[in-house]
Amino acid sequence: MTDLFSKFDPLIQMRTDLLSTGVTDPFGLVMEKVISPTVAICNGRETILLGTYNYMGMTFDADVIAAGKQAFDLYGSGTTGSRVLNGTYSPHRDVEEALKEFYGMDHAMVFSTGYQANLGIISTIAGKGDYIVLDIDSHASIWDGCKMGDAEVVPFKHNDIEAMEKRLRRIPEGAGKLVILEGVYSMLGDIAPLKEMIAVAKKYGAMVLVDEAHSMGFIGPNGRGVAEEQGCLDDVDFIIGTFSKSVGTVGGFCVSNHPKFEIMRLVCRPYVFTASLPPSVVATAATSVRKLMHAADKRAHLWENSRTLHKGLRDAGFQLGTQEPQSAIISVIMPDLERGAGMWEALLHEGLYVNLARPPATPAGMTLLRCSLCALHSAEQVQTIIGMFERAGQKAGIL
Repeated sequence: MTDLFSKFDPLIQMRTDLLSTGVTDPFGLVMEKVISPTVAICNGRETILLGTYNYMGMTFDADVIAAGKQAFDLYGSGTTGSRVLNGTYSPHRDVEEALKEFYGMDHAMVFSTGYQANLGIISTIAGKGDYIVLDIDSHASIWDGCKMGDAEVVPFKHNDIEAMEKRLRRIPEGAGKLVILEGVYSMLGDIAPLKEMIAVAKKYGAMVLVDEAHSMGFIGPNGRGVAEEQGCLDDVDFIIGTFSKSVGTVGGFCVSNHPKFEIMRLVCRPYVFTASLPPSVVATAATSVRKLMHAADKRAHLWENSRTLHKGLRDAGFQLGTQEPQSAIISVIMPDLERGAGMWEALLHEGLYVNLARPPATPAGMTLLRCSLCALHSAEQVQTIIGMFERAGQKAGIL
């Protein structure tokens, strides 16, 4: 009899080999207590958090927490139904109104996760006979949305405008076309040349979907993402985002100006056949989204943190994923998984938590230590972090 788990044997062996060296399991860390968006108790000691997506530090915001508590008291712990049945409460409508205000768009649709938003929107709007042209480094949720929708999938080299145009040129005339891009790519923290890419997509009559999960709240004059920063937001047909990063809770969404967009509520299976988010969750999200509209000072401080950490790590001798800081993500490239895990553990002993990212999630088979900065990291904390990296780099033999 074939063991259906045998396909995972190489990964099981890799994990076994890694843990046999005595390192802490980097994929099983438990946060025993969270003190603030930047500090937690991990493995019994106080640890600076540099591996969360809490970019704007909204998880402990007093107004956000108060909104959640009030909704919990008014509506209970959950909806026990999908949005098209009994699962639409007034906070669901309110958070969709907040998103429409935030982006200045006509339509907003909220999903239970950001992953589900990509899965639902992509698989519903691009199906058999249609073509999807997407960046090779696209998130797993984008690839899964493509697979589920049964469209012809045509990938192109990461951030390569010319390669994208070549793919579009070969698509039969009259076929439905969707170009999928991301504002910030989560592994290296690099941004896309959206303005140029969207212009090419429109030249070939393609619709454009941009995932702004890692840029919402932080990038752009109003925090609307890379498309706003590059002045091409009005040319995007669909923006996908998430509540689990800058917004500070959980959930996903799509905003659009397409006049027929509301039909998605009846034809998008991951929306129709999933229980809706608890009212307390969407109430916190609505409050957070509205506060992010007026968070210019936080955005400025986060950019300062990003520039300082990037320069500090580069000057210390680390190899980074980007030449210049492009987002709140700074990736430090490791020689291999074993030494990357050793460096990760050395940082944990210093009192710093970062993400260890490995293939196949990473591009080009790289092992990365991914640092995600927060607007609430103080200037002093950033300097402390740089010192921790230097000491850990020496101990782990990276520097």
